[in-house]
Amino acid sequence: MMEEQEYLKQYENRLQNSLTGLCTADGMMGDTLLESDDIEAKFTESLAKPYLSDAVREYQQYPEAALAWAGYLGMAMAKFWDADWQTFQQVRYTDLQSQRGFDDLDEQIVTRVLGYELDSEPARRIADILSKCAAEALSMIRHEHIEAQSPRAYYVFARTVQVFYRIGASMELFQLGYKLERLTPPFSV
Repeated sequence: MMEEQEYLKQYENRLQNSLTGLCTADGMMGDTLLESDDIEAKFTESLAKPYLSDAVREYQQYPEAALAWAGYLGMAMAKFWDADWQTFQQVRYTDLQSQRGFDDLDEQIVTRVLGYELDSEPARRIADILSKCAAEALSMIRHEHIEAQSPRAYYVFARTVQVFYRIGASMELFQLGYKLERLTPPFSV
């Protein structure tokens, strides 16, 4: 059990570093993943279960979408966090969907939350980088040689989705102007 947890942690770190590098190279974020405890907690407390339920169903036919849409979800939560977390922290996964459900989650977030036209340059850049990230993640998953439909396959998929959520949140925080800066004390010790 402990060995499995260590394997999953190492896989998650490798994937997160790889996707952070892709997004940094594309100018979609700085070289450090931007995070918020509020945004992360929102995923684990109320978004992960319904999202994974949809994504697992869609994975066979649309593996890239099953992963990339989690990035859009992270972007939405980062936008809400920046705008007014007290108001928006109660947003549910289903609140972000249209009648088509999972199928157009990306479009709903791009237009209704991020405020971009679907054919705009920012929308295209987001779609392009999340597509590149999904291709990279799928390649990493294949190289893990995991037995299909095994418990390990599910947990690797769930960790991958969570990394995409973090990547999306970080991209949006970067777009909103957040950055990490080293603080130096105003006095010498």
